[in-house]
Amino acid sequence: MNFDLTADQRAIQTLCRDFAENEVKPRAEEMDAQAEFPYDLVKKMADLGLMGLPFPEEYGGAGADTISYALAVMEISRADASTGITLAAHVSLGSTPFAMFGTEEQKQKYLVPLARGEMLWGFGLTEPQAGSDAGGTRTRAELRDGSWIINGTKAFITNSGTDLSGGTTITAITGTDEKGRPEISNIAVPQDTPGFTRSKKYRKMGWKASDTRELAFEDARVPEDMLLGARGRGLKQFLKILDGGRISVAALSVGLAMGAYEEALAYAKERRQFGQPISKFQAIQFKLADMLMEIEHAKLMMLRAAWEKDNGREFEMSASLAKLYSAEVSRRVVNEAVQIHGGYGFMDEYPVSRMYRDQKINEIGEGTNEVQRLVIARLMGL
Repeated sequence: MNFDLTADQRAIQTLCRDFAENEVKPRAEEMDAQAEFPYDLVKKMADLGLMGLPFPEEYGGAGADTISYALAVMEISRADASTGITLAAHVSLGSTPFAMFGTEEQKQKYLVPLARGEMLWGFGLTEPQAGSDAGGTRTRAELRDGSWIINGTKAFITNSGTDLSGGTTITAITGTDEKGRPEISNIAVPQDTPGFTRSKKYRKMGWKASDTRELAFEDARVPEDMLLGARGRGLKQFLKILDGGRISVAALSVGLAMGAYEEALAYAKERRQFGQPISKFQAIQFKLADMLMEIEHAKLMMLRAAWEKDNGREFEMSASLAKLYSAEVSRRVVNEAVQIHGGYGFMDEYPVSRMYRDQKINEIGEGTNEVQRLVIARLMGL
């Protein structure tokens, strides 16, 4: 069993760590305070080849593996979770549907500019009444005269309303199957489609510098060939995409936990009480040791899931385990980081305050902790 990264994987990790430390981290506090989407950082990530990291070079990507991509998300999230989720959602949710299910024409028209970072794309699964119950979608698309006529609403959609956003791929009921059940399909909806509107950005607890909006479709008309993948397979396709996306969210959680741990370690060495740094007290040492132990465990779980995906193995179980455990580790680590900071941890001038707010969504997005446990139990045969 070899735990060493390849030379290419180490190079990508180093590149992303340097970028995060020098370009992202100095901006994180200001972006959070201003809820400012980082257009310049997105462009720099595109210039570095990160926006298409795991996609084939023939489609504008870098041809890297899943481990490299997970390391990139981890390192950037170490500095700022908002920038990390912008990258993760762009690759795993916005671009991957085209890579996995798109026709050659759709790949050339959409995946190529997405992989180059020339535009962003949304992933429209969640609705106001269909969250964990992803199959409860109410958005409908009726095929009329060679066009899909779409009506419905999507909620909490990332990268859907920026100046770079090119559109959103949605799930919609397109009819009924032979048993009379709703037939759910995927349809790509370009941003300039009449009847397709985006609300103002949500006012969020965390991830404030990322773009998240509600989308509305009122007789929005797109050509029939905007169907993505096989008709009636939309929900299964999106759930398959989420399996891979959970690896990136695990990486985001690990990165966020690493960033909080590093802030707490540095603060503990600097903060003095009772005549010595608080890092000299066993209570603080034990907290930091436990934080590091859990981070390393979560990182190994995340890398195992990525390795299984790269090697063509079944990775659904590993991805769910990694996503669930990493999210809960990030909660525990960030909470302890704030505790080590004491009253200063409650102040927004210290990064752990932002990290505390950013962390919570890791336990909700891409399948809540409860849903992950249901997925794991199902895969256990229960």
